[in-house]
Amino acid sequence: MHPAPSLIAFSALTGLGFGLMAWLGVGVMHGDGWVAAAFCALALGLAGGGLLASLGHLGQPRRFLKAFREWRTSWLSREAWAACAAMAAFALYAAAWTLGLRLAPLGWLSAGLALATVFATSMIYAQMRTVPRWRSPLTPAIFLVTALAGGALLADAFPAAEALLAALAAVHVAAWVVGDRRARRGAATLASATGLGRFGRLRAFEPPHTGANYLTHEMVYVVGRRHAAKLRALGLGLAALLPLGLALALPVGHLLGAVLLASHVAGVVILRWLFFAEAEHVVGVYYGRR
Repeated sequence: MHPAPSLIAFSALTGLGFGLMAWLGVGVMHGDGWVAAAFCALALGLAGGGLLASLGHLGQPRRFLKAFREWRTSWLSREAWAACAAMAAFALYAAAWTLGLRLAPLGWLSAGLALATVFATSMIYAQMRTVPRWRSPLTPAIFLVTALAGGALLADAFPAAEALLAALAAVHVAAWVVGDRRARRGAATLASATGLGRFGRLRAFEPPHTGANYLTHEMVYVVGRRHAAKLRALGLGLAALLPLGLALALPVGHLLGAVLLASHVAGVVILRWLFFAEAEHVVGVYYGRR
């Protein structure tokens, strides 16, 4: 699928924001007053900025309120409701904490709603039958582990951050292995789609359209296998392996923590680009792109 910048910004920023929100909600950080206000504002700002970035991918951003109507059947609608609930609960928790009052039950509720939002986001992709690479329990695992790892780095929650960085590397490798295996064994072709494979190799006589359209722009994107391998190594190294190695080898202070966070965010952006770019939508078969 087309790796639109708005989708990458949305998934990366909301992951960081709701991940930090979860860690702050369970009380891993101590301090009141301006310290609490700054970290809570950062969590809300990242989450809100990511949600605003997602509007850039809507054909009519003014109609975003329609996303709230189909919560019974749509994971997008559930994500919208969970995000609003999480941010509202966390805002109340943050206000009380800034004033020196830690409302633990409200904090845990905020953390649960934040993770529920990340899970709902992941299920938008994991429930898509048309993208076999995404339709796996590993997709929610990727989103949740990435959010928790980024939030732990922002909250200086070590050694939990180290364990989560290792888990982030493991779950991405597992998703690539499973996804590549599915792509080799179960890739749709014109022969399998039409059932005419017994007559030999098939090809379309004419393309369905003479020019590009919405489907070819949004659902069909081809990334070279060699480039994908390089980007996988670079993204995984920056997002997980380099921060993990530095955290284990050196004493973590504010300067090193900033380096770890910068490396992690850069790697997550690359991994999210690959997440969309490597997703083979079956409509590509119709247009002769698979």
